[in-house]
Amino acid sequence: MRGEEIEISVVLPAHNEAERIEDAVNQTRKALAEFASSFEIIIAEDGSTDGTAEIASRIEAENSFVKHIHSEERLGRGKALSRAFKLATGEILAYLDVDLSTDMKHLKELINAIKEEHYDFATGSRMLKGSEVKRSFKRAALSKVFNFLVRKILRSKISDHQCGFKSFRKETLIPLLNEITDEHWFWDTEMLVRAQRNSYKIKEIPVRWEDKGGAGTKVNAFKDGLTMFYKIIKLRHFLIKIKT
Repeated sequence: MRGEEIEISVVLPAHNEAERIEDAVNQTRKALAEFASSFEIIIAEDGSTDGTAEIASRIEAENSFVKHIHSEERLGRGKALSRAFKLATGEILAYLDVDLSTDMKHLKELINAIKEEHYDFATGSRMLKGSEVKRSFKRAALSKVFNFLVRKILRSKISDHQCGFKSFRKETLIPLLNEITDEHWFWDTEMLVRAQRNSYKIKEIPVRWEDKGGAGTKVNAFKDGLTMFYKIIKLRHFLIKIKT
């Protein structure tokens, strides 16, 4: 679709996803083609060492709607996403985790929240009534504690900050990217907290979600819990400092 006006840009962040990236592109294309007339799929390939870069380059060469953005060194998930969004040409931006843990049947609803309902941001939620979630008890417990702390300490009204299934209005997201300081997994949370502080309209969508065993699925409750708490407190202090 090179040379055409692009309506939707979907980013697939990929670090060492050689076994999954091609299927993720195919499933995303199939889902988009059911309701979108013009779109691009961006592979935000982040310093991979397992052959993901070569596979992504081949996919790009074979498909006019695919753009491969390569980084020689690991940027971190958040920084790679920010970079890709700034290079995207669509007016509606979105990203999906490559493991496709969120059922793709929700993609149209995610995009239409921006396109037709005029929200600034939309995000999948595993915490809303109507969501169907399959994951370990330990991961579910950590997620509930994390989201509770974010709501209490950072005064967020969002139920699920970390679901890798989000869409954005380009004109509202791009200016916000320069405010986000986290470069890895906390990027999603910081982005949503800052969006609320800017009074952006955000829609949460209940989703069907199943843990597909993606990168980083091993959980150390003590270590990961401390990291979560540190990230929340760090952002809290930073926001207070700006306010004063």
